[in-house]
Amino acid sequence: MDSLPIGYLIGLLVFLIICSAFFSSSETGILSLNRYRLRHLSREGHKGARRAANLLSKPDRLLGTILVGNNVVNILAASIATIVAVDLWGDAGVAIATAGLTIIVLIFGEITPKTLAALRPEMIAYPASHILQLLMKLLAPVVWLTGAISNGLLRLIGVDPKQRGSDSLSTEELRSVVREAGQELPGNRQDMLLGILDLEKVTVNDIMIPRNEVFGIDLDSDLDTIIWQLRTTTHTRIPLYRENINQIIGVIHMRQIARLLTLDKLTHNDLQSACNEPYFIPESTPLSTQLLNFQQNKRRIAIVVDEYGDVEGIVTLEDILEEIVGDFSHQDNPHEMEIRSQNDGSHIIDGAAYIREINKTLEWELPSDGPKTLNGLITEILESIPDGSVCLRIGPYYIETLEVKDNRVNLARVRIAE
Repeated sequence: MDSLPIGYLIGLLVFLIICSAFFSSSETGILSLNRYRLRHLSREGHKGARRAANLLSKPDRLLGTILVGNNVVNILAASIATIVAVDLWGDAGVAIATAGLTIIVLIFGEITPKTLAALRPEMIAYPASHILQLLMKLLAPVVWLTGAISNGLLRLIGVDPKQRGSDSLSTEELRSVVREAGQELPGNRQDMLLGILDLEKVTVNDIMIPRNEVFGIDLDSDLDTIIWQLRTTTHTRIPLYRENINQIIGVIHMRQIARLLTLDKLTHNDLQSACNEPYFIPESTPLSTQLLNFQQNKRRIAIVVDEYGDVEGIVTLEDILEEIVGDFSHQDNPHEMEIRSQNDGSHIIDGAAYIREINKTLEWELPSDGPKTLNGLITEILESIPDGSVCLRIGPYYIETLEVKDNRVNLARVRIAE
């Protein structure tokens, strides 16, 4: 190379730095590709995506090709830079070439191309896959040799080079992906996706109508009382029981008795013969499981029981669907009635309000791994039922009991500490 013109050597040096930038950017670009988008584009027939996916299916050969190519061009660049510098500045040229080339390679061959590739991976990776595919074939013997040595060293330290990391996402990771995609998803769709993911960790006990709020028909009542209850109710499916709610004998659909009710010919026997067999489920059933059970059993309402078989409440298919899509109707929304915002920033909340609904409505983080209602949370913290107005603090939340009646907190004022 000593006999070559300086201009030619400088041109060759610039070309080698461009090659170094290519290898650096292609490595970062391909490894930064979104794997799920890559698979989608591959299935759609995108040629660049298919080539990139093919390269990524052999990561050891891909990285070997890039590193071999990058090292070769960097070594050649260092040699040429030294020759040019010595020719221009004599013995001092070695130090000048080392310092100058290090800065040039760092800026133009590493940092800038890698940053660009990290910001625009598809713009770099797909075109680069053409050249890398060709180089992988040309450098196959060298890459195989270096790969064999590298894999041998990995085995010495207890790492299996054939073991691949999983691309699958956990539920929490998928939840993070949905939240981060918020700008590209309409708000209601994002909420629906998050609601579906939450079905696995929410049980029927969290959303059921508690037994003290369940509307049912006591068959031991006189017929006039039963008819009046049926005519004034807004429910379409009603549990039937004897003596108390623990003795549920069935569930009746209003359309099954509508004609008899209109003709005033309804009897106790008609009610009992028209009702469907009750469908009992344990209180710990996850919503995701119960949704499938409703579908398989062709049911829309279930009786929730505890480990002793006592009725805890009822849950309907609509209750589960509302966890995904939100309330079907805002008219007389019980959550809006349970939580009333005040001008001073505080909220007056019904003691029977579910903590999950409070957190969801107000975007709070009240502890929800214990008691289900605000009343339960307050009494658990106090370890007693308050006699009157009591103030307490749970994390950043100040709670003041406003009304205590019938051994429960009916109303409480809650505000966040400033």
